Amino acid sequence: PTTGKEVHPYAYAQMRPATLRSSLGRAARSYSGKGKDIQFGADARAKMLEGVSRLSRAVALTLGPKGRNVAIEQMFGAPKITKDGVTVAKAIDFKDPYENLGAQLIRQVANTTNDIAGDGTTTSTILAHAIFSEGYKAVTQGTSPVDMKRGIDRAVETIIAGLKDITKNISSKEEVTQVATISANGDMDIGQLLGHAMEKVGKEGVITVSDGKTLDTELEVVEGMSMDRGFISPYFVTNAKQQKVEMEDVSVFLYAKKISTVQQILPALEFIARTGKPLLIIADDVEGEALAALIINKINGKLKVCAVKAPGFGDNKTNMLHDMAVFCGGKVFDEETGMTMEAGFDHTILGHAKKITVTKDQTIVLTGHGDQQAIAERRDLITEILKKTDSTYEKEKLQERLAKLSGGVAVIKVGGASDVEVNEKKDRVTDALNATRAAVSEGIVPGGGVALLYMVPILDKLLADPTLTDDQRTGVRIVMRAIKLPASTIVTNAGGEGSVVIHKLLADKKTSQGYDASSDKFVDMFQAGIIDPAKVVKTALVDAASVAGLMITTEAAITDLPPEPGAGPAAPSLPGMGY
Repeated sequence: PTTGKEVHPYAYAQMRPATLRSSLGRAARSYSGKGKDIQFGADARAKMLEGVSRLSRAVALTLGPKGRNVAIEQMFGAPKITKDGVTVAKAIDFKDPYENLGAQLIRQVANTTNDIAGDGTTTSTILAHAIFSEGYKAVTQGTSPVDMKRGIDRAVETIIAGLKDITKNISSKEEVTQVATISANGDMDIGQLLGHAMEKVGKEGVITVSDGKTLDTELEVVEGMSMDRGFISPYFVTNAKQQKVEMEDVSVFLYAKKISTVQQILPALEFIARTGKPLLIIADDVEGEALAALIINKINGKLKVCAVKAPGFGDNKTNMLHDMAVFCGGKVFDEETGMTMEAGFDHTILGHAKKITVTKDQTIVLTGHGDQQAIAERRDLITEILKKTDSTYEKEKLQERLAKLSGGVAVIKVGGASDVEVNEKKDRVTDALNATRAAVSEGIVPGGGVALLYMVPILDKLLADPTLTDDQRTGVRIVMRAIKLPASTIVTNAGGEGSVVIHKLLADKKTSQGYDASSDKFVDMFQAGIIDPAKVVKTALVDAASVAGLMITTEAAITDLPPEPGAGPAAPSLPGMGY
């Protein structure tokens, strides 16, 4: 608002720093200070529990082989239909700020479980809701929330130790297929594709998921060393029909810098012309006179040659060139390391490969002549760097390099009749892929929720521990009730009676026996192939107990006050704005 005096716009720039800071401070407060609302004790927890319960109910519907789909409205495009727990959780926001507070905390549980294990998000949501709702009742009846949380933590530690005893390591393609099938909600086709992919590229290999262009889901395995760069010029093409460069028994020349004049590589070209072998040049770039010379010699039949840009950027580009050098048994020509061609060309820096295939956007080098020990050492070096880095981007790039040196990349192309179907199937394939990796790294446990269910007798023994207080025992009992819920929910979603099935399983006391919801039978879970990765089960429990325990001990909740009806955000009032 103006004061009656008009202030010239440039006068604002002449203000003293202290006055300017004060004006900006007032403006910021008037713009963002809409006030806060605080709820205490049972009132805060009750409203948070309402949000947690509503979110958990929506997520729990997707659990098990007979779990249902959830339709989610999208801001743009068609609605999304999914059976992926974390996708459902991410889509939920409530109007009531306190309900939303509880829902967002549970959403964090699902996200964390998804980030660490890649699967188990529905289980973690169900566990978190169960622990918080039971804990809320106990606190309302006078139990100490802090002691109860200590009891919950003791119970979780005991379960983690107990799960180790029933964990089984996996190695065969059949076991990998079983894990993938269960995680893909019983889709055998997806399970077999993933089993085949992991068999082809190995444990360290990269498996990626992309949109397909057909109705069917397909697997494409790229064996050998591949790069996401194609030929620089279509004049290098040798197979005009398929627009490919295909050459056998190839020399590979790796150049660290840009090649712009033919003099930079003339000695190398003269040597290649004498040998008569095909040549693949991988450089930072090939342009101008140098590119023209290569094309002319290729067209005239004097050289069988193809030039490709080096993949990646910065240090990653240099590292990938050196990976290729190790794979092909050559060296990277780099003037910065003192290499020169003035005294003649040292042909020992050339790498060699049995066959290369280059398209407009990909280069595949098959059967490089690199020393196997040198390749193994290079892999070990990358693995060590991978263990030490915290950056997600760096980890992704290092895993990609490791996979290429390990022998291949598999791409699962997800097909379907519509975008909605493709996206739903992609969610399941990604879940199955993450579960499979987790199973290979830390082993498997019986699936269908029974791995946690069979920890109930172990917690019964913990209750007899004389060092526990009464409130801590309450915490243990809460976890004991919560770990029955995943198995019970799977049975309920299949149309059965959860409590009856759980009672029978606990009475039989066979740790590998469980309920097959898809066929309504009691079976040996390992033999039936109904298995979960141990890492997924552990991560789901630990994350759920951690966040639920913090919510139980919450005594105050603070949220923003909603804006008054008809009041939009006020524009900041600054000197000179009345001009």
